[in-house]
Amino acid sequence: MTDKPRLPPGQNLTQKFPILDLGQQPDIAPEDFRLTASGLIENPIDWGWDDFQAQPQVHLTTDIHCVTTWSRFDNDWAGVSAKHFLSVVRPKPEAKFLVFHSHDGYTTNLPLEAFDDDDVILAHSWNGAPVSREHGGPVRPIIPKLYLWKSAKWVKHITFLEKDEPGYWEVRGYHNNGDPWKEERFG
Repeated sequence: MTDKPRLPPGQNLTQKFPILDLGQQPDIAPEDFRLTASGLIENPIDWGWDDFQAQPQVHLTTDIHCVTTWSRFDNDWAGVSAKHFLSVVRPKPEAKFLVFHSHDGYTTNLPLEAFDDDDVILAHSWNGAPVSREHGGPVRPIIPKLYLWKSAKWVKHITFLEKDEPGYWEVRGYHNNGDPWKEERFG
């Protein structure tokens, strides 16, 4: 048993799931959904909705933490595990980072080792229902050990890179890593 509290420093617990975005909420119907991956991988993919759903599905329960100081406990997610996704695309040894690209022009960077974790999921469902448009559906990654801005909404493409490439908020002064336990809010 760990002595670590569930609520990171500076966070406030909520039962709500606040909606924050860049001012637009792309409406991607499942039949129009595509998830592609490229860069330093052995198997570039181009999955439609049926391809995504045909992958082994997992269910995870995680806490989430937003840089705007709210946290929400016990979120039930369903989707494709990051571990399975990585087993399909097979990153090359020189791949150390990835960048999520979203339908609204948003990007965010992540060390590959942060994505390659047992609690990371490419989620299509939240608490028993499809991830809503407002919350980034039809698919969004969830990286619960980092602030939620690292879990890009409306994801459409994942690029694997050798060198880090800061994303939308990172080039605007947010911390490059975003660990809520270290309060890595701003760079």
